[in-house]
Amino acid sequence: MKSAADVDAVAFSDLGLSEAVLRSVQTIGYEAATPIQAATIPALLAGQDILGQAQTGTGKTAAFALPILSKLDLKQRAPQALVLVPTRELAIQVAEAFQKYAGGLPGFHVLPIYGGQSYTPQLTALKRGPQVIVGTPGRIIDHLDRGTLSLATVRTVVLDEADEMLDMGFADAMDAILSQTPPERQVALFSATIAPRIRAIAQRHLKKPLEIVIKGKTGTAANITQTYWMVSGLHKLDALTRIVEVADFDAMLVFVRTKQSTVELADKLQARGFAAVALNGDVPQALREKTVAQLKSGKIDILVATDVAARGLDVERITHVVNFDVPYDTESYVHRIGRTGRAGRSGEAILFIAPRERNLLRLIERATRQTIEPLKLPTVEDVNTRRLAKFKARIGEAITSGPAEFYRKAVQEVALETGADLLNVAAAIASLVEGDAPVPIKDRGSSQGEPAPLQPDSDRGPRRERNVHLRDKAASFEDDGKQVTYRLHVGKRHGVQPGNIVGAIANEANLDGSQINGLDIRAFYSLVRLPAGLPAQVIDRLSKVVVRGQPLSLKLDSSAPTRAKKPFRKDRKR
Repeated sequence: MKSAADVDAVAFSDLGLSEAVLRSVQTIGYEAATPIQAATIPALLAGQDILGQAQTGTGKTAAFALPILSKLDLKQRAPQALVLVPTRELAIQVAEAFQKYAGGLPGFHVLPIYGGQSYTPQLTALKRGPQVIVGTPGRIIDHLDRGTLSLATVRTVVLDEADEMLDMGFADAMDAILSQTPPERQVALFSATIAPRIRAIAQRHLKKPLEIVIKGKTGTAANITQTYWMVSGLHKLDALTRIVEVADFDAMLVFVRTKQSTVELADKLQARGFAAVALNGDVPQALREKTVAQLKSGKIDILVATDVAARGLDVERITHVVNFDVPYDTESYVHRIGRTGRAGRSGEAILFIAPRERNLLRLIERATRQTIEPLKLPTVEDVNTRRLAKFKARIGEAITSGPAEFYRKAVQEVALETGADLLNVAAAIASLVEGDAPVPIKDRGSSQGEPAPLQPDSDRGPRRERNVHLRDKAASFEDDGKQVTYRLHVGKRHGVQPGNIVGAIANEANLDGSQINGLDIRAFYSLVRLPAGLPAQVIDRLSKVVVRGQPLSLKLDSSAPTRAKKPFRKDRKR
């Protein structure tokens, strides 16, 4: 076993990469390899199988992409490498990384294959003969069954975030896919943890693998600063507004529990002048990809999302994560704040929590192995100071660029005609420019430490019309909060874990984690609470889902009463 932490820092030029790939790396600006890259690249170039413990944000993608690119035969128009990933977002991101690293490789083609996208463009792209396929297990299986994809020419297979794929119930799919690759192919398996189930896969599919482990990882990255704000829930929007106004952030990810909340909060932030957009399971895939691209390019600054919608999101611009709604379990919290502080960058995570949820704060601290300090909410004076600084900066830029002669003449004429001095004329112009959004805001007063609503208050005016794609009209049922209990024909004796069931249901039924509650795994079956209004076709699809070799065979458990969902049920242990 090799510890990546024990590998000395080395230059990419010393790792044996091809000249073309090395030129691309240097053009991008990479110099020294990260520990996981320094340990993995030479081994993959030598044809050795890899069992790697590596979390996202460590440079793992380059660790397997660069050696794969170095060994490609660009004259061969057939798949030579297959990368399996758990989510469509990660498939897109990994494919983009391959494309970036292959800047100096003429004739290179990479194809992301995932569900939620029409088969037509995928079939067209497959006919072009991409050398690298990056896909989710479900869609790869579909193409194999249809005969539209052959893995006979694949030389290298990468299982990226293998633990996540297992949690989502893809164990059988992974076995089936690997069985259709040549027996002499090379396999690299990466996982955040090397649990027994991961070792079981390694024993089945890897040949004398080099085990690479990154030591010293804790629940969350040390470069993420965590704070909390105790809130009663009356003015959470105003507290968030103050943070957005004052914080020095590049991009912000705000988590809420429901699809409807993503739309409502994004609308209110837009009404207050912020570039905010909602992301939830009802957003079409094409629009979802466009939204993520806009977030990366800076056209969007704030993304309001649910846990499921943000799964696999990897945008380096995200410097702040705000838990507007408390997550339903500590694992979700860790995944949420992991969206910031990527690749060694610093990040900030803010948790809004009610007084009755203090015990949940302690659970989160234990899960993250960090003390979460209280946040001092920006005051109205802080907001005014920040607004004034931005306003002065705008004026300074205008002065530097040189005001048009027309405006200079107009100001002089106004001063002469009114008898006002130039200072008062300038102030009057400023008030006209700002209109209904004045730079200074007033503190209307608050009680018990609650933040006062900020001006202008969009809730008092007419509501802005929502963008069509952000509405919940695409939902196949109306979730009124009522839940019923279903019996699943898979249990402890089948080796099932909570993540297997939750991941499979969330993925197949397009549900948020907040809509899946009360999971109780028994010996030969399990019970779970789901929305009462699930359509029959969704239930039928879920019944056919295979988890740990068992079809779920979803059936109503009529003996259980209907009840409302409650947060953090998984962590309510004494």
